[in-house]
Amino acid sequence: MKYDVIIVGCGLGGLACGYILARHGRRVLLLEQGTQPGGALQGYRRRGQTFDTGFHYVGGLDEGQSLHAAFEYLGLLGLPWHRLDADGFDRVAIGERTFAFTQGYDAFYQRLADDFPAERAALRRYVELLKDVSAGQLAALNPDAADAGRLSEYMETGAWEYLNENFRDPLLIDVLSGTSLKMELRKESLPLFTFLHGNSSFIESSWRLKGCGSLIADTLADGIRAMGGEIICKARVQELVEKDGRLACAVCSNGERYEGSLFISDIHPAQTCQLIKESTRMRPLFRNRIARLEPTFGMFTVSLSLPPHSLRYFNHNLYAYREGNVWTFHQDNRPVGGVLVSCRVPEDGSDYTSQVDLLIPMTWEQCRAWEHTSVGRRGEAYEELKESLAGECIALAERFIPELRGQTWEYTSTPLTWRDYTFAPEGCAYGIRKDFRNPLQTFLSVRTPVPNLLLTGQSLLLHGVHGVTLTAFHTCAEILGREPIWRILEDNESRT
Repeated sequence: MKYDVIIVGCGLGGLACGYILARHGRRVLLLEQGTQPGGALQGYRRRGQTFDTGFHYVGGLDEGQSLHAAFEYLGLLGLPWHRLDADGFDRVAIGERTFAFTQGYDAFYQRLADDFPAERAALRRYVELLKDVSAGQLAALNPDAADAGRLSEYMETGAWEYLNENFRDPLLIDVLSGTSLKMELRKESLPLFTFLHGNSSFIESSWRLKGCGSLIADTLADGIRAMGGEIICKARVQELVEKDGRLACAVCSNGERYEGSLFISDIHPAQTCQLIKESTRMRPLFRNRIARLEPTFGMFTVSLSLPPHSLRYFNHNLYAYREGNVWTFHQDNRPVGGVLVSCRVPEDGSDYTSQVDLLIPMTWEQCRAWEHTSVGRRGEAYEELKESLAGECIALAERFIPELRGQTWEYTSTPLTWRDYTFAPEGCAYGIRKDFRNPLQTFLSVRTPVPNLLLTGQSLLLHGVHGVTLTAFHTCAEILGREPIWRILEDNESRT
């Protein structure tokens, strides 16, 4: 059988593309080398409990907001979404002070303007940029819209440079940056575009799932199968074979060959290039350019299982910092200087949570001594490192949530864990590192030199659930055309 579209990788990007194309009548096949689809959305079980790998919350799901129409089309709005506290969905604690991020752009502006009255004008300009980026991501798919020049300008501007040129109060800069553990803060490279995108949708509205992030992956996978698509796990693609300047088939490690007319890669672009052994289209210059792109850092996660009725559920995320230095704390020597605390929505109808996740950035250099090891075989020194980091994370979080001292047990993961389960190079959490000094090199197109090979996933323009979902629609627009994709999403644009 020859498939209309073969998708390599079943992360959110691959699943979303598979769902969109299957719904448009394409015969799709998804090949996943892992044991289950989902990538960073997949969950894992320990002692009878299910934990999330990488999903904690998402923004922009209300009607008329930036992700509503996309999630509605993908059949995801019916999941058990739980809206976070509108008066403070994110709390940023720096030293002895705590600041709240409120939902809605006007409310967000007003709360921070009350805290920093001298910065009112600069905050108003900042909020307008957030709106501009949110609208621009959708408008880029409008077949009648002009080229999104404003977004290019934001890609060529440094986030750190912008913040310091527009805000005079260093504390406000730390507060505005304090929720950005969901991206890689680097003064020397982070584009303003990435910074704005990483914050804008959550300010629209913020949501957790009452359950594991794998609900998203399972819903998409079930939908693909219901529409006649196929998903094969434990199918590691070892080669994409080119014939007459176009890809012809995917060859898996077990020898199975699958022929297709179009191919989409949801794995890292460098890994994609490696799969094409011989090509008249993919020149060494392109391969070398992709191979040189740097990955973002990874995350260290402490998943805490709590005794019954020991901690009341709190309906917000806490970003806790020992001091300021939000942009550089992860580069300092220990102890840990900042941590994200995320609370699991109770699924038993009670007021008490059973799980809390603590997350901090972790570089590959901290893991390099064990890069040639596998899960469960990394040795005593690795376990000691994890135990030490976990203790520091808990100690910092306890300053704000004393009840965490009573946790029953903990499970930890590092970028090595991510690498071995999600196959991300160096366990990177956010794909390829974007760089405002070289945007044409680091913001990748969905197109490749091979005419029937497209890319999707977080290494292109946008990362996170919000970004990867919209990128999937951009990828599918190359196949279906912008007009049908815009018809799916235009309701959001008409309401903003």
